[in-house]
This record gives sequence, structure tokens and C-alpha cells, in this order.
Amino acid sequence: MLKPASCSSPVAQRGFTLLEILVALAIVSLALGALISSSGSQARNATYLKQKTIAHWVAMNEITRLEVEKAWPGKGKLEGKTSMAGVDWFWTRQIIETEDKDSVQVELTVFNSEQRESNLTRLTGYLSNPNALANTSPAQVRP
Repeated sequence: MLKPASCSSPVAQRGFTLLEILVALAIVSLALGALISSSGSQARNATYLKQKTIAHWVAMNEITRLEVEKAWPGKGKLEGKTSMAGVDWFWTRQIIETEDKDSVQVELTVFNSEQRESNLTRLTGYLSNPNALANTSPAQVRP
């Protein structure tokens, strides 16, 4: 006949204790919490980098537009709005004199809100006066 296993025999004590299970659950919950926090941070960073990239493209497009138009911009500050990637981007353009009377510094700052509180990017470029280049003879232009 089979004898029932007693509580003190080694065969009956093969399971985990309640304390061991609670410690294991605490470790798993901490690890999962850190993983979820990390993935949320990664998603926020990806969104921020996407915004910075598009803002930089907006700034480059605005400076390129000035170059292509071949119009000599007036000095001072100008604010504007551009749409790109389905979003409205707000920019501020500052034209600053340089030592060369036939060139200016263009500083373009791009924001993602109309209040223009926190900029996403700032790009600086230089423009030459197209009228000055048109009045220059080929002998005066150096390669």
C-alpha cells in the first residue's frame, strides 16, 4: 500500500514558496516598467528628430528661395509661415550687413508654433547682390 507523503519529506517540497514567487514578480514588473519607459522615450526622441529635420529643410528652402529669386532682400527682420509635410512652420528671417557691401548674412530661425518661443533650428547663409555680379566684367571675376 502507498504511504502518503509527509510534509517534511524532500519529495513534497518541490514547489516555490510564496515569498520566492513575490520576489520574482517584483523583478519582472521592474524590468517591464523600465522597458516601457525606454520605448516611450525612444518614440519621443524619434518625433523630436523628425521635427528638427523638417525644420532644417524649411530653413534651407527659404534661403534657397532667396538665392533663386535673385532679389536683393531688405535688411532687417521678417516673419513668415511655410507648410511642409502637412505642418505649418513659422520662421524668422534676419538680414544682417557684412563687411562686403555686396553680400549680406541671412539668419533663418524655424519654430513649430506661431508664438515663436522655442526654435527647432537656426541656419545662417550668405547672399551676394545679383546686381553687383551682373555689372562685373568677366575679367574681374576670378575662377
